[in-house]
Amino acid sequence: MKKHKHFIYIILVLLFSLLLLDNVNVEKLYNLKDGFYTNYSEVENVSKEGKFGRFVSLSLKDDELQTGCNNDGEGSVIFKLFGFIPIKKVDVKLLPEDEVFVGGVPIGLSVETDGAVVVSDVLVDTQHNQVIKNKVIKSGDIIKKINDVEIASIDDITTALNTNHDALANIEVIRDNKRKNLEVELLKDKDNHYKLGVWVKNDVSGIGTLTFVRKTDSAFGALGHPVTNAGSDTVVPIADGDVYDCNIIGVNKGQRNQPGELRGVFLQKNSKGKISKNTPYGIFGKLNDYEGLVDTNVSLKIGGRLSVKPGKAKIISSVSGIREEYDIEIIKANFQSKSSDKSIVFRVTDKRLLDITGGIVQGMSGSPIVQDGKLVGAVTHVFLSDSTKGYGVYSDWMLEQL
Repeated sequence: MKKHKHFIYIILVLLFSLLLLDNVNVEKLYNLKDGFYTNYSEVENVSKEGKFGRFVSLSLKDDELQTGCNNDGEGSVIFKLFGFIPIKKVDVKLLPEDEVFVGGVPIGLSVETDGAVVVSDVLVDTQHNQVIKNKVIKSGDIIKKINDVEIASIDDITTALNTNHDALANIEVIRDNKRKNLEVELLKDKDNHYKLGVWVKNDVSGIGTLTFVRKTDSAFGALGHPVTNAGSDTVVPIADGDVYDCNIIGVNKGQRNQPGELRGVFLQKNSKGKISKNTPYGIFGKLNDYEGLVDTNVSLKIGGRLSVKPGKAKIISSVSGIREEYDIEIIKANFQSKSSDKSIVFRVTDKRLLDITGGIVQGMSGSPIVQDGKLVGAVTHVFLSDSTKGYGVYSDWMLEQL
């Protein structure tokens, strides 16, 4: 009889465990880490919707702030099972009440790199008039030091090599966002001076889309992903940078395994603002003139990642020549264990945008993603296999960079 009762007890425990697993989203709870932005209304809505499971409720407890303090408010989200058993606590930041001007227009970007960017995998031996494969320094590497001499520009390379009396040099580069020390065999030119023999440059330029401008201080965020050197994923460290007006002159439509692109032109004069940061979540700085870049009659609050959910949403873009909203469907809102610029997965459903671009194309990076009247993210990438699908970054990760 005791064995029979014991067996029934085990069955009940298993059934209860299965019931819990079916009604508690363990994966989302596990992956949700400290530091994201939210507010009371978002936490309340998410709790009502049962986003983390029918048996899980959320509450927000904010820390007291001294009156007049300029620091962002902070607090904690408490997750409770059955409304009274605490199972997780996450430290959060409180979303600002201030609204931002919404972007969606193309901008020209020009940055001066902090270091020399290698743009070719070949060595040019001028003494022997030959071009050979470079087996040590790679295209996309950013040269930061030569024999412990700091390299901020191309001119610094010449200065460092002029004092070199050895055919070997120790070079520090940034490759794949990591510092790496290389021993490089130098070449000599026709005047018997040591040279690296690689083609380097000090600037990177291109076009992207403005995401938002903060009303209080004209600080902006754009692009949604970092400025990188062509053919490399290395985030380019910047010494200086400018934002310019940009005109779209055409669109190459996206096709399967062939991403499309916006064709734009801009003149590097009459800077609209300065770029101060290049991060995995976009570029950031301050505008001195946002005429033509935002509609000052259109502003929204920023939404945190908790509020982003599968369903209808919009992206804002100027691919047609004017700033317009286009319908999309958010397929998935990921809760990664670490921050990512591929957090939102969406599909373009608006026939107008599909007719113009075929979906998401290069140059649309930074286009605002709006859901339930809040700016919740920015477009970052397109699916190579399907140009109607794209990725986005949460806007609170962009907000954090400011």
